[in-house]
Amino acid sequence: METLLIGYARCSTDGQDLTAQTQALKALGVNETRIYVDHGLTGRNRERPGLREALAACRCGDTLVVTKLDRLARSVRDAKYISDELFAREIRLNLGGSVHDPTDPVGRLLFNVLAMVAEFEADLLSARTKEGMKVAKAKGRLRGKQPKLSPKQQANLVSLYQAGEHTTAELAEFFGVARSTVYRGGGARPGVVR
Repeated sequence: METLLIGYARCSTDGQDLTAQTQALKALGVNETRIYVDHGLTGRNRERPGLREALAACRCGDTLVVTKLDRLARSVRDAKYISDELFAREIRLNLGGSVHDPTDPVGRLLFNVLAMVAEFEADLLSARTKEGMKVAKAKGRLRGKQPKLSPKQQANLVSLYQAGEHTTAELAEFFGVARSTVYRGGGARPGVVR
C-alpha cells in the first residue's frame, strides 16, 4: 500500500488567504487533492472540520504535513494531543519539511518549544486585541451592536404599531427588520402575533 502525504492548512479569519500555505504544502510534495483546510478557525479550536478530515484521511504509514506547528495547534496541550494521536496510529508529522520524531529527546524538546512559542504568540495576540478594544471603547469607538432603526424610525414604528392598523409581519417588512425587532420596538410581547 502506497503511503501518502496529507496536507493541512488553517487561517484564523475569513479575510486571510491560504495560498501561501497551500503552495508551501505542494512544494513539500503534497498533492493538491490531499490538502485539507480550515478557514476562519483559530488553532485553539479543536473542533475544526478540515483538521478532522485530514486526520481521518491519514492511514498507518502516511505523513500529515503542515507548514508550521502553529497552523496545527495554538496550545502545548493540543499540539501534544495531536502528536500523540498520530504516533499511536503510526502516522508521521512533517512540520515544514522536518519530520517530528516523538521518540527522540531532542525532537520532543524542539516540538515542545515550538508549541510553547505558538501558545505564547496566541496569548500575546489575545492580550493586544483586548487592550485595543478597551482603548476603543474608552474613546467611544466601540459601542457594541448598533440599533437596526434610527430614533425617528423607531418613533414611527411605535406610532404605527399602537395605531393597530398593521400586523407585526407587515411592519417588519415595511421597516426591513425581523419581527422580533418590531416586538421590542413596538412594545408587543413575542408570541402575540397580530
